[in-house]
Amino acid sequence: MIFVDRALQDRAESGRPIKVGMIGAGFMGKGIANQIINSVPGMELVAIANRNIDPARQAYVQAGVKDVQVVNTVKELSAAIATGKYAVTEDPMLLCHVAEVDALIEVTGAVEFGAQVVMEGIAYRKHIVMMNAELDGTIGPILKIYADKAGVVLTACDGDQPGVQMNLYRFVKSIGLTPLLCGNIKGLQDPYRNPTTQAAFAKKWGQKAHMVTSFADGTKISFEQAIVANGTGMKVARRGMLGYEFKGHVDELTQMYDAEQLKEWGGIVDYVVGAQPSPGVFVFATHDDPQQCHYLNLYKLGEGPLYSFYTPYHLCHFEVPISVARAVLFKDYVLAPLDAPMVDVVTTAKINLKAGETIDPIGYYMTYGQCENADIAHQQNLLPMGLAAGCRLKRDITKDSAITYDDVELPTDRLCDRLRNEQSAYFYPSKTLVGAG
Repeated sequence: MIFVDRALQDRAESGRPIKVGMIGAGFMGKGIANQIINSVPGMELVAIANRNIDPARQAYVQAGVKDVQVVNTVKELSAAIATGKYAVTEDPMLLCHVAEVDALIEVTGAVEFGAQVVMEGIAYRKHIVMMNAELDGTIGPILKIYADKAGVVLTACDGDQPGVQMNLYRFVKSIGLTPLLCGNIKGLQDPYRNPTTQAAFAKKWGQKAHMVTSFADGTKISFEQAIVANGTGMKVARRGMLGYEFKGHVDELTQMYDAEQLKEWGGIVDYVVGAQPSPGVFVFATHDDPQQCHYLNLYKLGEGPLYSFYTPYHLCHFEVPISVARAVLFKDYVLAPLDAPMVDVVTTAKINLKAGETIDPIGYYMTYGQCENADIAHQQNLLPMGLAAGCRLKRDITKDSAITYDDVELPTDRLCDRLRNEQSAYFYPSKTLVGAG
């Protein structure tokens, strides 16, 4: 959003910087901290909350900030902000409660913890930017209902693939075309990867093995494409998406889809493995005006009926501050659910599972996530991937089988389960609720 830089410069020159709190100080959190502190005039990262205080402090130190204050109360945090000091805390609710914070960046990737923080932030009228597709893909629609009622923006972020797709989608619509496919380009897709197989790669890049596994086994891209579907009204062509392997340029991929079929589906989200430019995103669209099609051909987009638009990169944390500025200054969200969920991410057995076992977290050894159209997931009582961790299996599950609510006992007293149940009741009022979701 090219106008954001001037709006932030105006904030900087007038001495009214946007004040931001961040929850999470992992690999991406540290990058965001560096970006805001050193490259974004008109915005201040006034506080970071993390379960362990040291990574929060390190995020500031690595960005060149030496004077960091540990705070334990709202009063202490407010005083630190008033005196221009950077604050760290183990209590994320302080960032929600303090009046001086304009917006929160949630970058934990945790569903239950993230739900607690986001709901508290909404209750205290904070705009919220989520770098947490897992939370968004599980209970984003009901969180959006709460945010709308509170008059705040709840959004995914620029820079991550879903936000880049949505910006491209909006651009394509703005020039008069009809988007029919939003796609993600991957270099690898293997649902059986685990933290052991991904350990070396994770170590090389300073990331956590389970996080890298969620990229490789398809869970992360499933959450990403689910939230794009929920933000555009699109669906998936089949469980798990089509996921073609294609080694050419993404422009050539238009020949592998039928425009009329895409129209009949109402548009789909998908991914491709191996295409170029990697790791980019793409939108395929059509145009009904023969005169405009003639111009598109002249401008080297081909004869149609599908026209290819792509962004050859995604810059993750570099662009997150743009999302904050869009929310605070313009009440503009990057990506949020339109209404009822269109696509869910369902839990699938990565190995043969045994009754009595407790499902491990996302990106570990037992499960992977797949996209499924939300109406089917609801009808079949399928267990959302974002709720699977901690569930105890009632029966054996064979490898590659989808797991249902009937197959598990849920952990007790989780906010994410209550919100998921509320989401189902809100968007499926005429249907009998199934399971606990």
